[in-house]
Amino acid sequence: MRCKTRRKPTKTMKKLIYFFAILIMVSGHSYAQNTPFADGVKRAALPIVYLLDNVSVHFISPEPIQYVDISTKNIIGDIPLKNVLRIRAKDSLKTQVDAIVTIAGEKFIAQYHIISAGIITGRNVVTDIDILPADSRSLDISGIELSQPQLKNIALNIFSAKRGHEIEHATAFGLHSAVYHIYAVDDYFFIDLGYDNQTNLVYDIDQFRFTIDDKKVTKASNVQSLEIKPEYVLFDNPSFKKYYRNIFVFRKVSFPGNKVFHVELSEKQVSGRIISTAVSYKDILNADIAR
Repeated sequence: MRCKTRRKPTKTMKKLIYFFAILIMVSGHSYAQNTPFADGVKRAALPIVYLLDNVSVHFISPEPIQYVDISTKNIIGDIPLKNVLRIRAKDSLKTQVDAIVTIAGEKFIAQYHIISAGIITGRNVVTDIDILPADSRSLDISGIELSQPQLKNIALNIFSAKRGHEIEHATAFGLHSAVYHIYAVDDYFFIDLGYDNQTNLVYDIDQFRFTIDDKKVTKASNVQSLEIKPEYVLFDNPSFKKYYRNIFVFRKVSFPGNKVFHVELSEKQVSGRIISTAVSYKDILNADIAR
C-alpha cells in the first residue's frame, strides 16, 4: 500500500499566497476607509457613572422624564418621581457591568456610561446626578413646544409683575375675582387670576373648573359645555384667608363669539361657596406677549 505524501508548496505558490493575502488586507483597509461612520456621540465621550452593589444611583432631570433605556438586564431602574430615574444592580454584580443608560425628557436626551465600581473607585461613587445641559443634547418632540420648566419660568415672570387693571371680574358670597393679565406664548396662553376674600371665613379650595359655554342659555336650549384642563398651574395652594393669586396655562383654544371661557372656583363643603368668572374670546385675542 502506497502512502501519499503532502507536496511542499513551491516558491511560486508561496509568492501567490502572499500576494493574495496582501490584496485582501489592502481591499479590506480600503473598504473600511470608504465606509462612513454614523455621526453622534461616541461611547468614549459619554460621562462615566460607577455602580456599586446595594447602592442606588438617582438621575435628577430638569423636566419630566419621557423615556428610559438601559442596555443590560443586570441593571434595573424605575421612575419614582416624574423627574427622577433610579437605577441599581440586579441581585449583585457577579459580572462586571458595562452598559449605556439613555434618558429622554421633553426637550433633551442624555446618555451615561455605567461601569461596575472597583475597590478604589467605589469610595467616590456619586449617588445622585443632576442631568446638566453639558451632558445632554436638545430634542424636538412633535407636539411639545414648551417644557414644564419653561412654562414655570414664564409663569413666575408674570406673577412677579404688578396686578394691573382688571380685565374681567365677578363678585359673589363675599368673594371678588379678577383676571389681571392674559399673555400668549407660542401655542399657549397664560391667565393671571386673583381672588379677594372679603369675609372672615377661610376659603378651602375644592377645585377649579375651566369650561367653554354658551354666552346666553335659555331653558329650551341644550347646554353644551366643554371642559378645558390647564397644561400647567404655578401654585398648588389648598386654601387662602384673604387673598389668592395664581397663573394658569392652557393650550391655544378657539371658540366663536357666542361662547365664553368660564373660570369656576368652588369651595369645599359645608360652606360650598362658588364664584364664576367669564372671559370673552376677545380678551384672549387681545392677549399680550409674555417676555
